[in-house]
Amino acid sequence: MGIFDFLKKGSTPPPANAKPQLSKKVAGPAKTVADKRAQTYDRAEAIRILADLKTAEAAEALLKRFNFSIDPSITDQEEKESAFLGIVACGTDAVPAVVAFCERAEVLTWPLRVLREVLDDAEYKAELLALAEGYDTEYSRNVEPKLQVIGALGELKGEDIRQTVERFLTDTNENVRFTAVQSTFAQEDEASIEALVTLLEQEESIRIKNTVCGGSYPRAGKSRRSSSSAQRKH
Repeated sequence: MGIFDFLKKGSTPPPANAKPQLSKKVAGPAKTVADKRAQTYDRAEAIRILADLKTAEAAEALLKRFNFSIDPSITDQEEKESAFLGIVACGTDAVPAVVAFCERAEVLTWPLRVLREVLDDAEYKAELLALAEGYDTEYSRNVEPKLQVIGALGELKGEDIRQTVERFLTDTNENVRFTAVQSTFAQEDEASIEALVTLLEQEESIRIKNTVCGGSYPRAGKSRRSSSSAQRKH
């Protein structure tokens, strides 16, 4: 083997899916922001530095502050609010990083707020639907992200949303089913009555049954049934 072959072998390029290293300007503050044990002053200063950059790379680093909580809670809230504002300042450039964060985060409170702030209604709905598509209805150790996405969908309306939230009426988790019922009624679409009646036939949770039976749709009349159909059947 020649010397050039040896050099080529020793300089194997990184895998195509390898995550690029952070720039020097971002790397230091990013490490501090993600460190729960860092001094409060140092972490706050790192957040400020990253927020001032207003780049997608800085936004990705700021997202890591949402991975943990600290005491006192007022300081925790202030730091997260500062990180939130810093990410929002990046505008839509931050969206890919925020969506990627949502796909693996334990809690989505802040990243969903970012998406709501920087996207218009149609774009925001599309991202929520895409996130919901990634969830199944089987057992999950942590259902909090699923709950938050379903709840957020309930604040919007659309046939695509109705069909999406209805899927979770059969989720194995009672809290998810309950949230799905709420978001289903929020659509104010009587096309969901059949799915809700089917849910009643197999549901064991009293609070879910009561919620379904107590729900109603607006403008009900002779040509439009209400959830009282479910009550009469059961």
